[in-house]
Amino acid sequence: MNWFEAIILGLIQGLTEFLPVSSSGHLEIAKSLFGIDPEASFFFTIAVHGATVLSTISVFWKELLKLVEGTLKFKMNEETSYVLKLIVSMIPVGFVGLLLKDPVERMFSGNIVFVGSMLLITAMFLAAAHFTGKRERKIGYLDALIIGIAQAIAVIPGISRSGATISTGLIIGNSKSEMARFSFLMVLVPVIGANLMEILTEPVSSGNTGIAIILIGFITAFISGYVACRWMIGLVRKSKLIWFSIYCAIVGLISVFLG
Repeated sequence: MNWFEAIILGLIQGLTEFLPVSSSGHLEIAKSLFGIDPEASFFFTIAVHGATVLSTISVFWKELLKLVEGTLKFKMNEETSYVLKLIVSMIPVGFVGLLLKDPVERMFSGNIVFVGSMLLITAMFLAAAHFTGKRERKIGYLDALIIGIAQAIAVIPGISRSGATISTGLIIGNSKSEMARFSFLMVLVPVIGANLMEILTEPVSSGNTGIAIILIGFITAFISGYVACRWMIGLVRKSKLIWFSIYCAIVGLISVFLG
């Protein structure tokens, strides 16, 4: 991997992690086009995912601080309830990560037709959210579990995590003003946990990308992720998801026909 490919992949990860177009699907397509070996780019992938986690923390640091302060009061208040809902939302993806790790990893084989097909499903998710009647109730515990199931399904390359979770929340009637924040916060612990597990269980020799290349990708992913996260919050509030549905449908069809 060279510095140009690192910048492109960093941009793709940073932008598509928050925009509802599937970061994993776009990374698989880009790696296939560049001819990059997934095993050789292992630590690069870990780094750019870590960068987008840092982007999320940078955008929501005030909210995160408020949640921590409220939870440390050790009583059932608004912050504690919100944290419990986040925990409930993490259960499905935790189940997938612990029990279905190998089947999921086999999906990341560079099969562009499969990724394209999943992008078409993402397009349908987003279209359904756009045309569903608008309701504005707060996220409940059952809602958190349902949204969490959507996040678990989104481990499949081509299914957008933010697209699946935000769309699911809107379809079941949750507030637009809450869904973007909840969607981005609910992924923090699972992504950090998954990356740590990969680092601890993966042999060091599986990655041979240079430190400078990894750093370039990390910085690019962080900056683009920060911008995309803030942009996406506004887009959800303005109900602009239909344009991403059209984009996913176009990229999905191209991938299926050219794969």
